[in-house]
Amino acid sequence: MKKSLPLLALLSIAAGVAHAQTALTVYGIADVGVVREYGRFGPSITKLDSGLQSGSRLGFKGTEDLGSGMKALFVLETGLQMDTGGFAQGGLAFGRQSYVGLDGSYGTLTLGRQNQSQFIALDAIDPFGTGLAGTSTNLFAFPKGIRNNNMIMYASPTISGFSGEVQYAFGEVAGNASAGRNIGGALGYAAGPLQVKLSYEKENFVVNGDSNRMTMLSGGYDFTVAQLGVAYQTAKNDSTRDETNALIGVTVPFGASAVMASYIRHKDRALSSGNANQIAVGYTYALSKRTNLYSSYARIGDTNSRALFVGNATGGGSNNTAFNVGIRHKF
Repeated sequence: MKKSLPLLALLSIAAGVAHAQTALTVYGIADVGVVREYGRFGPSITKLDSGLQSGSRLGFKGTEDLGSGMKALFVLETGLQMDTGGFAQGGLAFGRQSYVGLDGSYGTLTLGRQNQSQFIALDAIDPFGTGLAGTSTNLFAFPKGIRNNNMIMYASPTISGFSGEVQYAFGEVAGNASAGRNIGGALGYAAGPLQVKLSYEKENFVVNGDSNRMTMLSGGYDFTVAQLGVAYQTAKNDSTRDETNALIGVTVPFGASAVMASYIRHKDRALSSGNANQIAVGYTYALSKRTNLYSSYARIGDTNSRALFVGNATGGGSNNTAFNVGIRHKF
């Protein structure tokens, strides 16, 4: 019996080491609120909706230490419709992100369904975090959505404040490697309170060989008493799109509260009278580190353009004003 004690101790230590080398995290967001949308182009609607401030989700992420500073990683994240119990992103099982990769001193390489570089950059400086009624995605151009399927992404390590990323998404059209293909990337600098990023996306169509090309310069500065965010985007294709979008926004935190405001100017040179502007204000109150209340209001004016919907508008006609109030819990 005494001889078996050293063996048991050794097995216990080995199990502890193995556990330390592998990490698995289950996480998520439960976000539900009431939405009121109305406008001159369609009927008004009041509804309960999911993911107003942040998309409701359930996620699994993990890492494994491979030694020599290298580790394997994965993310499986499904979007949830908290108001109905269904899946978001058109019912996809892991429609938000699903990828696997390697991380080391030379950067991170990931493969799967992932967010676009330009959306990552915009989300970082938008006072509304690309959520609520005032989300910048109401007017900024994401013709094929904010995520790409079949994507390889390389993100460099940060060196003297500089970092970069490159993305390539396969179109997977037989006999035509460029059809449906997406190419993107970004170059950023962050030091102290300052962050700046230049990002680019090129999205090829499958049918006619045309492509959307979006370039954006974005940045933010933390003044401690307030955080400023700015962005300027150009979006073009060979036939129907020629627009610019500009944002300036601010977040003012105080105690458990924060006030957000932004202004966006959309100019569409491809359409006559195709300009629009959005004004938005919002407020959040933290009940704890993981739970907060929120409200927001946004209005799009001069909506003779492609951008007629204000935040999360679904089934309510072409609404150009919206009000949200709700609760978000992170776990």
